[in-house]
Amino acid sequence: MDWSQLNLKRPLVVLDLETTGTDVGKDRIVEIAMIKVSPDGSVVKKPAQRGSEHRILVNPEMPIPREASLVHGVWDADVEGKHTFKQLAPHLVQFLDNCDLAGFNSNRFDIPMLAEEFLRVGVDFGLEGRNLIDVQNIFHKMEQRTLRAAFQFYCGKELDGAHEALPDTEATLEILWEQLHRYQDATVLDSMGEPVGPVPTEMDALHAFCQRQPFADLVGRFIFDEEGEVLFNFGQHKGKRAKDVLRVNPGYFGWMMDADFPNYTKRTLRKVWEEMKG
Repeated sequence: MDWSQLNLKRPLVVLDLETTGTDVGKDRIVEIAMIKVSPDGSVVKKPAQRGSEHRILVNPEMPIPREASLVHGVWDADVEGKHTFKQLAPHLVQFLDNCDLAGFNSNRFDIPMLAEEFLRVGVDFGLEGRNLIDVQNIFHKMEQRTLRAAFQFYCGKELDGAHEALPDTEATLEILWEQLHRYQDATVLDSMGEPVGPVPTEMDALHAFCQRQPFADLVGRFIFDEEGEVLFNFGQHKGKRAKDVLRVNPGYFGWMMDADFPNYTKRTLRKVWEEMKG
């Protein structure tokens, strides 16, 4: 595959995470796989902290629920003695520096989970300026299937090792290649009868194509309006500009900082607060 045809302006890191569960605010990463595609078409797989395998097992510092292990195959014994995310964070930040990010369902899960883990260990891993390419969003807009079905549909192959981080990541990257070529001149009608497509190959445009809602904080507690202002997207202030709410009720900022919200949600509100005070 000639990945130089992706029209990258900077490296694109395709990633997949396996975790203790699906709660971004409480669960932890147990396995990471990353593949970096550079603008010149070269491909680098992020190696593990030791040895030559490409999977990175992470000690989540909590028991892995049995139901999670049955899905991804990572058990407590597998992560015993492995590095914690805090120990891995400096190397991961360096690997991800100035990179766009991609994955399968990554905008709704993997990227929020990764950002949360970084913030949890004191690393301000910002997503500002990065393009976020969600292969599942392209797939669902154009075909409406699962990763296994997508691999069979686009690549004509069976996915061996599904729910293992590296096979899923490799399959995601291959699917992205096939999508960009298959849909470069294609248009389909969505459920409302509106045309969707073609799928762009330029990363800024592909980033916009992959977005479902203009979330400001990854998990949807805040959204952007048409002017780029941050709005509340929950509770009694839903639909109101965050700045307007905080001007009238500044104590709401303190309540949210002390409440059980994901760290990235708090980071989003803190930036609004600092802009108001600045």
